[in-house]
Amino acid sequence: MKKEVILELFGRFEQACYNYEGLEFWSARDLQLILGYSRWENFFNAVERAKKACENAGSKVEDHFRDTTKMIAIAKGAQREVEDIALTRYACYLIAQNGDPSKPAVAFAQTYFAVQTRKQEIIEQRLIDVERVAAREKLTKSEKKLSGILYERGVDGAGFALIRSKGDQALFGGFSTTDMKKKLGIPSAKPLADFLPTLTIKAKDFANELTSHNVIEKDLNNNTQISKEHIDNNKAVRDILLQRGVKPEALPPSEDVKKLERRLDNDTKKATKGSK
Repeated sequence: MKKEVILELFGRFEQACYNYEGLEFWSARDLQLILGYSRWENFFNAVERAKKACENAGSKVEDHFRDTTKMIAIAKGAQREVEDIALTRYACYLIAQNGDPSKPAVAFAQTYFAVQTRKQEIIEQRLIDVERVAAREKLTKSEKKLSGILYERGVDGAGFALIRSKGDQALFGGFSTTDMKKKLGIPSAKPLADFLPTLTIKAKDFANELTSHNVIEKDLNNNTQISKEHIDNNKAVRDILLQRGVKPEALPPSEDVKKLERRLDNDTKKATKGSK
């Protein structure tokens, strides 16, 4: 395929995209013409095959194919309303995969939407990874904050470690920190929180903030009182999770957040170099 044709098709696909409530969509009527289908009935067959492929992939068809209408021009400047379908980028990809590959525009679309869909998946995953790294950093800060507050009340490092361990046991339904490491296959020398999913990291952080607040508010001044407070707060957070159908100890481990952090940093450095 000539470069001029590729550039033209790329421009047509980009221009056909429209934004609705913050989401990208393509009109099936517009896509029909870009892909070189002269008859709606023929193009609609490809759409139906794409819907089936969407369903077989475990996705909700209505999330990617939305029935709508479109005004088209007819003779003497008049218009009439015809059925249309609002398509997500993934829906367009499936249609291209189920289209006639002998049509140059269809062949181009198969690659175009495959690359664009993958790009979107990469962006979404990066946002999820960034959120987890940020949550872990926040947990580190809340632990330091709590440690500082307890130190002012005579709790030393060993005492804080014991209180934190009892908090974990309350959050994880009786499983100690060591138990959870064994359960999740985490090396004993590694911090448990580095392998927890974002939800559990945030749960631990919330319990820490509650303890920090209440230790000051209630003026707690000995290990027994503070330990009970931290246990109660972790139990309260656990109860909230259980009410929503989440058992913290049953959630699978996530990738080591330190590796994740390094990968994000490397990706940022590569992107920075590429933009220069």
